[in-house]
Formats: sequence, C-alpha cells, structure tokens
Amino acid sequence: MELVVLLLSLLGLLAIGVPVAFALLIASMVVFALLGLNPLVAVQRLSAGIDVFTLMAVPFFVFAGDLMTQTGIATRLIRVAEGLFGRVRGGLGHVNVGASMMFGAVSGSAIASVSAIGSTMIPIMEEKGYDRSFSVNVTSAAAILGLIIPPSHNMIIYAAASGISISIGDLFVAGILPGLLCGLALMITVSIIAAKKGYPKGVFPGFRALLYSAIAALPGLMTAVIIVVGILGGVFTPTESSAIAIIYTLIIGLLVYRTLGIRQFRAAVVSSAKTTSMIMLIIGAAAAFGWLLALLEAPRMMSDFILGLTDSPFMILALILLCLLLLGTFMDMAPLIIIVTPIFLPVVQSIGVDPVHFGIIMMLALGIGTITPPVGTVLFVASAVGKMRVEDTVKTMWPFYLALLICLLIVTYVPQISLLLVGS
Repeated sequence: MELVVLLLSLLGLLAIGVPVAFALLIASMVVFALLGLNPLVAVQRLSAGIDVFTLMAVPFFVFAGDLMTQTGIATRLIRVAEGLFGRVRGGLGHVNVGASMMFGAVSGSAIASVSAIGSTMIPIMEEKGYDRSFSVNVTSAAAILGLIIPPSHNMIIYAAASGISISIGDLFVAGILPGLLCGLALMITVSIIAAKKGYPKGVFPGFRALLYSAIAALPGLMTAVIIVVGILGGVFTPTESSAIAIIYTLIIGLLVYRTLGIRQFRAAVVSSAKTTSMIMLIIGAAAAFGWLLALLEAPRMMSDFILGLTDSPFMILALILLCLLLLGTFMDMAPLIIIVTPIFLPVVQSIGVDPVHFGIIMMLALGIGTITPPVGTVLFVASAVGKMRVEDTVKTMWPFYLALLICLLIVTYVPQISLLLVGS
C-alpha cells in the first residue's frame, strides 16, 4: 500500500504543477509518515544523495558549459558547420544539427546547446525563408545530442546511481558513435523536409574561409578532446577533468578569444549557480525517493514483474524502453536516472546487457523525453527562444521524433555501436 501511495502522491503532485524536486520530497514525506519513520531520515537521505564525490563534476561541467556560451564558442562552431553543411538544400538545418553536435561535445548540456545555438540559428533560419516551427524542431532535436556525445554530466549521474563500478571514461567513449548516428539521422530528416518544402541552398564560402573558421573554432573544440583523452589516458579523474575544463575555458575566453569580460563571467556564474542548485536539489530529492523505493522493494518487484511477463531479452528491452520513454514525458532527466537506474540495471544485467551499453540507452531514451511534453525542458526552452507555443512546436515535430526513435532501437539492439570504441 505504501508503494502505491508513494507513486500516486508523486503523480498527483506533478499533475497539479508542483516542481519535480518538491513533488519527490513531499511524496517521500507522506510515506515516511505512513511507515512511522522520523521525517529527518528524508533530509539525511537527501544530503547523502548529493554527498557523492563523483557528483562534484556536475557543477564544474555546468559552469564550463555556461562559460563556453558566454565566450562565443557557439558562434564559431556555427561558422564551421555552415562551411561544411551549408551548401546543400536546407543547409541551415544541417548547420543547426552540426553546430549542436559540436557544441554538445564541448558543453555536455542540452539546455546550454538549445540556448546558445537556438538564439543564433532560429532567427537566421527564419530570415532565410525557413518556417519558424521547422527551425525550432531542428534546434530541439539536435540539442539532445549533447546528452550522448561526450562529455555529458548525466553520464556521471548514471555512474553514481548504478551502485557498481562503471568507468565514466568508457561511458564517454561509448556515446561517440550513437551521437554521430543520431546526428546523421537528423540530417537525413532535414534533407527530406527541405526537399519537400523547397528550402533554399546555402553558398559554400570557399576552402580558405572554411579553414579560417575551423582554426578559430579549434581552441573551443579542444575542450572535449582534452577531457576524453585525459580521462582515458589516466592523466586525471572525471572530477578533475571538469575543473580543468573550467580553467581551459577561462584561458580561451580571456587570452585567445578575448570575449570573456566581467559581465559575461558574472552571467556564467549566476546561470551555473541556478542550474547547479536545481540539479542538486532534484538529485537529493530523487535519492530520498529512491531510498524509499528500495525500502519498499520496488526494484525487486519490478524485476520480477518484467521477467515474469517474458524471458525474451528482446521483449524485456522493449518493455524497459517503453517505460523509459513514458517516464521521460513527465519527469526531468536527472531524478529519473537516480530512480530508475537501480531498478532496471539489475534486470538488463541478468539478460547480459553491458552496463555501459545500458547507460547509452538511458541517455538517448530519457533525452527524447526532454523534448516530449508535458515536461520537456529542452522543448520548452527551444519554444521560448523561438517565440512559439509548445503546442505549435509539437504539431510538426513528429519526423524528428521518428528519426530519434529509430536510432534508439538501433542503439538498443545493436550494442556494438556503443561498445565498439570502448577499450580500444
């Protein structure tokens, strides 16, 4: 009964618009009272949930992403993408996807990507004759590539929530090919829509201009290289790499691009402080909620339920995908990772799925949730940047949903795509 009350309380609170962190805490407190447990235990579990050394990397990566936005790295990446992809029909759509992939590789944040790329690309695309809804759709879908392409702070949260030893370096590397696959799928989708609607072709700026743009963007792109190579080479830990990313970005902004002034630095500090406090509060509340789920044996019951329905690995993965996609539509990504990882990871391990591979599956499935209403944070930000109502954005979003779902199925059932580069 307590488990039913816990879940119904959470759903009811979310339905009436209570913020996720407070909904998790209130639902937990209700069940603590039903069980006769001291409510202080909930506070202790919240504190323990964020008192994890690995999670120190999260605020550092968030701050580094905000610094990159303020230093104009996004603008330089757009110029490179325009030189590479802008000449084909619907070229600015391809530019949007390419720039989002590159920015995701240096920021690791879908929100940062949709804000930085969207604020630049959506007005340009509309000015060149693209429908505003198409521009917002592309920006939304492409932004989630930052959740898969390394570095991604959500992968760090997954590793911390797994309860087993998972190499963050392996998770980072495992996201490279799935990220490229999703980027290619989105570009194919852009091409089909562009051909159907007759969107214009861009003009190739010439190899010299492309080379200059690439050289100008190279210092920013080197952030991802330094982080991934440094972790895999054992030079520094993921937490240390996040601090190094900040130092490197400060050097780039102050000495190379010279675009980071007091105003930009202050804006990055304020933005990252707000984002980090929100993320950490959600993680802590999700930890208290997850502790109750474990106490009430929800992981065992869910495992027994799924394994009782079928013993087919194919169907078990399909059921878990369906659960992840549904959960992602009404809950933020960070708390979901904390809550569902201890539930689903043992199930998939029992059928031989590698934890690193499952981490990539979760990143992509829950990433799709961030662009799916009613609680699609990335979708909301993209719609706000594009000055569109969310309802109008979703009406024309289905080709991009379809492309990403196809990629999710391929990544799920072809594990070599995620694991090919791991350990190589």
